[in-house]
Amino acid sequence: MEKRLLNINEAAEYMGLSKNTLYTWVCQRRIPFVKCGWLTKFDIRDVDKWIESRKVQERNLDFNKKVL
Repeated sequence: MEKRLLNINEAAEYMGLSKNTLYTWVCQRRIPFVKCGWLTKFDIRDVDKWIESRKVQERNLDFNKKVL
């Protein structure tokens, strides 16, 4: 059975980020997360969807720069 909720350390490692960067993004509400009491958890499916949507946004930005 695959683990569905990641803690801050696991999510940072999964995304190849520092824990501090991930905390900053949580405070800015830039990434989907779930609060479980005092704990911050990340649903791995939501993280994967968020990464995919960021890829599309970045591709669109690159395409728009080339067109102009």
